[in-house]
Amino acid sequence: MTIVEDDDQSTPTMAEPPNQSSVNINSPLYMHPSDNPGAALVPVPCDGFGYRSWRKGVMRALSVKNKPGFINGECKRPDSDSSKFRLWERYDDMVTSWILNSLTKEIADSVEYVTDAFELWRELEDRYDQTNGTKLYQIQKEINDLSQGALDITGYYIKMKKLWEELNTLIVKSHCTYNCTCGAKESMYKAEQDKRLIQFLMGLNETYTIVRGSILMMNHLPSIAQTFSLLIQEERQRKIKPNNHLALESSALSASTNRPGSFKTNYSPNNNHNNMNRPFCDYCKRPGHTKEKCYKLHEYLQSFSQNQNPNTNHNQTSNFNQNPRQSFNYNHNSNNN
Repeated sequence: MTIVEDDDQSTPTMAEPPNQSSVNINSPLYMHPSDNPGAALVPVPCDGFGYRSWRKGVMRALSVKNKPGFINGECKRPDSDSSKFRLWERYDDMVTSWILNSLTKEIADSVEYVTDAFELWRELEDRYDQTNGTKLYQIQKEINDLSQGALDITGYYIKMKKLWEELNTLIVKSHCTYNCTCGAKESMYKAEQDKRLIQFLMGLNETYTIVRGSILMMNHLPSIAQTFSLLIQEERQRKIKPNNHLALESSALSASTNRPGSFKTNYSPNNNHNNMNRPFCDYCKRPGHTKEKCYKLHEYLQSFSQNQNPNTNHNQTSNFNQNPRQSFNYNHNSNNN
C-alpha cells in the first residue's frame, strides 16, 4: 500500500502540469495561464478564399505566442518515453485547436482527425496554397478591372493594396534575396512601384482628372503613399464646398449662354421665318438666288462656249480688264437679287 501511495504522489495532477514549473518561459513548451483551446488565432475564419492573407494572420499570432515550431516542423515530437512528451503533446493539441477554431465549420470538419498540428498545417497548405496560372490570372484581372466607382479614396486604396499584397505572396519565391550593390534591385523596385501607381491612377473617377494630370507631369513620380496623401487632401477640399463649386460652374455657363449680343447662327430656330422667304437654287442647292441667276450654272456654260470659240474668250477677257468695275457691279447685283 505504501508503494501505491508513493506512486500516486509521484503522478502529476491536472492542477499542476507535469514539469511546468521547470519549463523556461521562452520555450515553445511553456503554456501561459491565458491560453485555452477555445480561442481563435484570427477574427475571420478561413473559407478557402484569401488563404494567403489568412495564413499570414495565423503565422503572426503563433509567432506572438512563440509557437510557430509546431506547424513548421522545428518543434518536433519527442520520444514517448521522454519527460517532455506530455508537455509537447498537450501544447500541440492546443495549437491544433486554435487552427481548427480559425477555419469555417466545413473545412474544420474535413481535417478534424489529423494527428498533430504539423499534419493539419501541411494539409491546408496542399489544399489552398497552390500557386498556379489560374490564381495569378484571377488576381491580375481583379487589379486591372478595379476602379473607384462609388468608393472613397481610402476604400479604393485599401482594396487595391490588398490585391497587390496577395499578388506579392504568390510570386514571393521569385524575388531576389541577393544583396546586390549595383543598384539594380532598387531600380526594379522603383519600376514596380511606378507601375502600381499608374494602375491606381487609372482607376480613379473623372473628378480627379486635374490632380491626376498634375501627378503624372512630375519629373519623378511620387510614391503610392504620397499620391494617396495628395488625393485625400483633394477629396477633403471637395467635401468642404461641393455645392458652391457646382453653383459657380452653373452660373458661368448661364452667363455665357444668355449674354446680350452673343453669337447666333443663321440656322437658329428664331431665324427660320427669314429662311422661308429667301430664294433657293435648284441647281447648286443653295439659298439666296434662283437657278436662272446661278453663277455656277452660267459660268460653266460660258466657259464651255469660250472653249468652243477662243476669240470670244479673248474679247470677254479684254473687256473685263478694261472695265473691272462693271463686272463687280454685275456680280454684286446678282448676289443682291
